[in-house]
Amino acid sequence: MKSMYEEMGGTYHEDEHGCLIPDLKIPEEEMVPVGLWGQRHKRFLKEHKPILYSELLLEGCLNRYLATIDEQAQDRYDLLIDQMKERQGITEQLKMEAPFEWVGRMNNIAACAREIVNTELIYT
Repeated sequence: MKSMYEEMGGTYHEDEHGCLIPDLKIPEEEMVPVGLWGQRHKRFLKEHKPILYSELLLEGCLNRYLATIDEQAQDRYDLLIDQMKERQGITEQLKMEAPFEWVGRMNNIAACAREIVNTELIYT
């Protein structure tokens, strides 16, 4: 008599102790480059949402999902940087006239934008 797993096309292999182990294979997925934001989100999923991480991995769509998150996060980060620069009046002229002030203000903006992106997209 076949098991339900065998009726659905599944197969087994025997291990060294004579136990039958299901032949499970994670579906192949297209490997898309995943940047820093996607890697951070992957680490978050593994540590805080292991069920979602496992589902995405077993469905063969983890890489595509992480690449999408990475792209969304980078777009949001770039938009926030541009908006904050405009609101604070940070210009190329300031960069030429007071480079140290420009660097300090840009570092502050980058840190704020990073925190917003992390809160909105990466660690949720």
